[in-house]
Amino acid sequence: MTGKQIEKYIRKELESEPKHDCEALSKAINEVADEVEFDSFRIMQLLLENKPIGELHTHSYSFQTANGREIINTLIDKYHEYESNN
Repeated sequence: MTGKQIEKYIRKELESEPKHDCEALSKAINEVADEVEFDSFRIMQLLLENKPIGELHTHSYSFQTANGREIINTLIDKYHEYESNN
């Protein structure tokens, strides 16, 4: 995913203004998606909307699992790394 795709998704689908660096977000999402070998679009939805990913067991009974929290925390950490490098 590109930063522009993420920005467009936030504006159109979530009807919000992006508050974060979409390019740094893109790098973090793509890196984590590669690490867990999963679709970057769905990883973005997990982060931005807390949308469950059954295949990665991110939620149980609508609550985040340890795996879901780990993926989200990794995304946040990587985002901050890329954001500070810009």
